[in-house]
Amino acid sequence: MTHLSRRPRILFVNRSYWPDVEATGQLLAELCEDLAADFDVHVVCGQPRKVVEGVHFRPTGQSIRNGVTIHRVRHSRFDKASFAGRLVNMLTFQAACTWKTLRAPRPDVVVTETDPPLLCLLGGLLKRLRRTPLVCYLQDVYPDVAVALGKLRPGLVARTLRRAFFAVYRSSDAVVVLSEDMRRLIAAGGVDAERIHVIRNWVDLDAVYPVKQDNSFRREHGLVGKFVVMYSGNIGLSQRLEQVIEAAALLRDRDDIVLAMVGDGADRRRLQRVAAEKNLPNVRFFDYQPKSQLAESLSAADVHLVVLRPEVKQLLMPSKLYGVLASGTPAIALADAECELAATVSENDLGLVTAPDDTRALAAAIERYADEPELVARQGDNARAYAAGHCSRETSAAAISSLLTRLVCQPVALPIPAGPQSAVCGPAR
Repeated sequence: MTHLSRRPRILFVNRSYWPDVEATGQLLAELCEDLAADFDVHVVCGQPRKVVEGVHFRPTGQSIRNGVTIHRVRHSRFDKASFAGRLVNMLTFQAACTWKTLRAPRPDVVVTETDPPLLCLLGGLLKRLRRTPLVCYLQDVYPDVAVALGKLRPGLVARTLRRAFFAVYRSSDAVVVLSEDMRRLIAAGGVDAERIHVIRNWVDLDAVYPVKQDNSFRREHGLVGKFVVMYSGNIGLSQRLEQVIEAAALLRDRDDIVLAMVGDGADRRRLQRVAAEKNLPNVRFFDYQPKSQLAESLSAADVHLVVLRPEVKQLLMPSKLYGVLASGTPAIALADAECELAATVSENDLGLVTAPDDTRALAAAIERYADEPELVARQGDNARAYAAGHCSRETSAAAISSLLTRLVCQPVALPIPAGPQSAVCGPAR
């Protein structure tokens, strides 16, 4: 496959990895296991935030799973609700990864993800000290997304981080992003267009498929005969799901409609309190579902909600869309009409698009679906077909495998000097 007499050693660095239920960890595990057929894949990762009951794993040290060598490091695990706790968690994981990677055998390519966002700096360090090709694999664009969501104030710290991060992006051998919106932002930051690769996240079509008849999730939770509107995923501050609760309030007289919130996150308890205070029995909360049951849980919905705030449309791409489509379910995209998410949904007849803050439009869209079963059926069929044609795990893994192969065979790119930076930290306008 390459000029090497051995399989090329690829090192991924990210806190979340199997058995973490977070989407980034699950996606990374699938990718690494797919790549293990052609590469010697190693992952330096941290402690999972949430593990499905009954799953056993080695909490620290080295282990091998499905051909991937896992190096799990120790770090602090303070509550995410505390900013100080999150900062300490991030720094202790960064320190542990630095110690581990500098002492490990030199990899042929290093791939850093964004959990936590400082990992790109470690990648830049490894590139300089060990002459290792570097791929910055951006699930989110930091620090811009932190500023946009109010987690980091605009100012000196944000500008300094942005200069440092984008200097690494410019000097890296490749930057992988999830959408054309993200590509444009990275290119505007001075990264060579030829080094930016749009490789979208994916769904395992063998694991997620339509189960619309005799659905076990519906049976177990008393949802048979109901029109189920589902949000499935992280219930965090960045999603700003208040309008979903407000839409439920507008629909309280529709006994046939249930809004199911599946997942966990920093904002779940508050939203549960709001729903209770408003006396909304049509809003129900469920825990994360095991990966083995995703086909049943995602298929239990008649329509899914996918949220992308306008201020972060260039900074991330909701990967949950692909699982929704694979389950054969239409999507209501709560998004700016000009972003890639909205275009994907509307141009391919996969669902409807409403403005993120238009509660009445959301309620009207839900009612339309509840009253037009033929629309649900048509767009559901379109969704599965689109997923099969555009969102497969094999397609994305092949694209990343091809990129890694090229990097193994080419000389390491020299660092590019930092260019001028805008004083404003946030999405390009």
